[in-house]
Amino acid sequence: MEVKIAALDDLPDGRGVKVEVGEVEIAVFRIGDEVRAIGDRCSHAKASLSEGEIWDGEVECPRHGSPFDLVTGEPLGLPATSPVPVFPVEVRDGYVYLTVAEDSP
Repeated sequence: MEVKIAALDDLPDGRGVKVEVGEVEIAVFRIGDEVRAIGDRCSHAKASLSEGEIWDGEVECPRHGSPFDLVTGEPLGLPATSPVPVFPVEVRDGYVYLTVAEDSP
């Protein structure tokens, strides 16, 4: 299912926002004109990744510091060892569209 979530200009550059699509919580990050979306809950301690700091294509979990790759969802350091889901994002005509599968966790 594709969902229009916001105008690109309404998303804060260099920070995350939490978006809910049904029961799925998603962390959306704008980095310039690019947008990435991953599962909002850290796979280690369930902290909100949308509240983490981003740099070099990674977001750091605000609770224990595990970095996650914003493209693959893979953890890049301990204590997290499991990836978080990644969601396709597209920017069209100045708006951000997010695709969430029916069976998304």
